[in-house]
Amino acid sequence: MTTGQRTTDATTDREVLDWETFGSAAREVAQAVVDSGFVPDVVVSIARGGLPPGGAIAYALGTKAVGTMNVEFYTGVGSTMPEPLLLPPLLDTDAMHGLRALVVDDVADSGETLALVRRLLSAHCGEVRTAVLYAKPRSVIDPDYVWRRTDLWITFPWSALPPVEATR
Repeated sequence: MTTGQRTTDATTDREVLDWETFGSAAREVAQAVVDSGFVPDVVVSIARGGLPPGGAIAYALGTKAVGTMNVEFYTGVGSTMPEPLLLPPLLDTDAMHGLRALVVDDVADSGETLALVRRLLSAHCGEVRTAVLYAKPRSVIDPDYVWRRTDLWITFPWSALPPVEATR
């Protein structure tokens, strides 16, 4: 694995994203949004994986309004719940009436989570577009903005290590 570059780890058959490349990727997605002429009023990150790219993209766009939708779907590598589940706290969707929203996640794997959030926000917002760092060919949704496409499992820098534990 080479730091600062998009790499594939042949030993684990995974796509590996490092922090430096993540920063460039987020700015490239933001540039694609700007180049398309879309100006979001709010960036909505899908927690948890969408929090780092959502924040980075919001900063790159200069969008100060940021929200979060908490959705659980993946329970492990390649293992999901039957369908995505919204978790509290819930976003105040009534406050989104008529706004242009950019929904951001780290990856559109099955696309089910991104599709759920887009569907929920479309009932309230004036326009909803989607952005991801990675999209997979099997996704049920083709995001509006995609940094890379892959069919590999992806190791993100924010989830590469196990959770920290208390030290005694």
